[in-house]
Amino acid sequence: MQGIAASPGIAIGRVYLFKKEKLEIDLKSIEEDQINSEINRFEVAKNKTRDQLEAIQKKILETLSEEEVGIFTAHLMMVSDPTLSYSVERYIAVNKMRAEAAIDKSINEIWEMFQSLDDEYLKERAMDIRDVGTKMLYNLAGKKMVSLKKLDHEVIVVTTDLTPSDTAQMDSDKVLGFVTDAGGENSHTAIMARSLEIPAVVGLRDATSSLKCGEMAIVDGNKGIVILNPTNDQLEYYKLLKEKYQLRKKELQELCDLPAITLDGRKVEIAANIGMTKEVKAALKNGAEGIGLFRTEFLFMNRTTFPSEDEQFRVYRKVAEQMTGHPVMIRTLDIGGDKNLGYMDFPYELNPFLGWRAIRMCLDRPDILKTQLTAILKASHYGCIRIMYPMIISLDEIRKANLILDEAKSELKKNDIPFDNSIQVGIMVETPAAALIADRLIEAVDFFSIGTNDLTQYTLAVDRGNETIAHLYQPMHPAVLKLIKMVIDASHKDGKWTGMCGELAGEEGAVVVLLGMGLDEFSMSSGTIPIIKKIIRNISYGDAKKIAEKVLLMSSSDEITEYLDNSN
Repeated sequence: MQGIAASPGIAIGRVYLFKKEKLEIDLKSIEEDQINSEINRFEVAKNKTRDQLEAIQKKILETLSEEEVGIFTAHLMMVSDPTLSYSVERYIAVNKMRAEAAIDKSINEIWEMFQSLDDEYLKERAMDIRDVGTKMLYNLAGKKMVSLKKLDHEVIVVTTDLTPSDTAQMDSDKVLGFVTDAGGENSHTAIMARSLEIPAVVGLRDATSSLKCGEMAIVDGNKGIVILNPTNDQLEYYKLLKEKYQLRKKELQELCDLPAITLDGRKVEIAANIGMTKEVKAALKNGAEGIGLFRTEFLFMNRTTFPSEDEQFRVYRKVAEQMTGHPVMIRTLDIGGDKNLGYMDFPYELNPFLGWRAIRMCLDRPDILKTQLTAILKASHYGCIRIMYPMIISLDEIRKANLILDEAKSELKKNDIPFDNSIQVGIMVETPAAALIADRLIEAVDFFSIGTNDLTQYTLAVDRGNETIAHLYQPMHPAVLKLIKMVIDASHKDGKWTGMCGELAGEEGAVVVLLGMGLDEFSMSSGTIPIIKKIIRNISYGDAKKIAEKVLLMSSSDEITEYLDNSN
């Protein structure tokens, strides 16, 4: 099966088919003599749900924060709530509903009641109601809620697509590889697979219908090939290929502790992109000199309430301390688009990637941003932390965000809580608007970090998740490269610096061009760091500049790609 090579490496293992089944609610009425049996079905499902919650709480009590323990306690209380039981049993007895329909209707009514309240805390409890109801419905149907959180053994995950929420709760130590029906090389699945150094093939279209749970498969993330039920010869060949790949990685590992310095002495910073604290270890192992992008949205996912200030502080502090003085760039909450929160109301939007997301949402909800900025400031006392605002298009947005930052600083000073008062603040340049006025925006910040994934998407008007037009998504398009050059030049003219945390920073074919443009910092999936260091250490900055100058005069992506291929 041929797909798109999304993350390098070879995986050999058993298939785990990850399908999120949508439960069908039977709306047919029941007969009088079925009432007692339906009420009994509800009681059995309710008791099973309570037992499951108690077992989970008991098993992982020691690893939970107080807030998370409180969530489990709240769920248990809701399961046993007489109001819920009365409502369900009444719908069964009076309206002759099946247990499934009665639970669904009761849960929706309670959810709507909570949502209508003015109290924000009680509004947030509405999602707890939904979670409890979903668990009951699955138990009633005798089905398991699938997730990637607790895998029994090492598997190759085969699914239609993975959401950020799926990967946030995934047991990555047990995942050998990814195979998806949907997606391209810059889809969320691809980016996360590269970040976690897990081989992946995406865009297979019919993988979930062709592969079955437990079948043996080979995932070749280098060539985009998936082999189902391989022969002994194929297994031996790919085992050898895997060994060679691992050997090459080991050889590159020797470069990890060396700086990224060109042959003529120009040094650039090489950093890692992470989304979770557990990724710091791999970043350091691969030679990261900092964290160029900490995606904080994963801290907000797979839960029923916003993380508290203290919970965020502990996470940011842990990363800062682990990086032992190396810079950690924390991006403020970048939610929206393909990353929504179940406990937060998002408006229906025809174009969510152009809608209420990232800094726009945070400025409308200053309480969320202020809590996060306060946590970041407190953590800055324990390491070298920098702040990045995402999705900026104007100077006004930076000023408004900085006013909230100043409020947080004032309150910390008032309470004698230490923090880095001179903490650097930068922005993500990921819109053409920001790139075009970079010379003005740089006056309000300490640095730029270019997010090429969205910058390419918005510049070329190409949805990077749309397989039909994936061929039009070209980060090396002349228009994108010119915008990147404008941003770098604007920062240097003001005596400041520019980094890049988009996927382009880790592309072997793009590194020399970006180096020649004057990019100061490259941030990427940690597994890519050694090869990028090797490329930089084997060329002079002077030669890279000449190559970049030629590329910037070219008229098409094909012309650029052909020239770079012939230059190697």
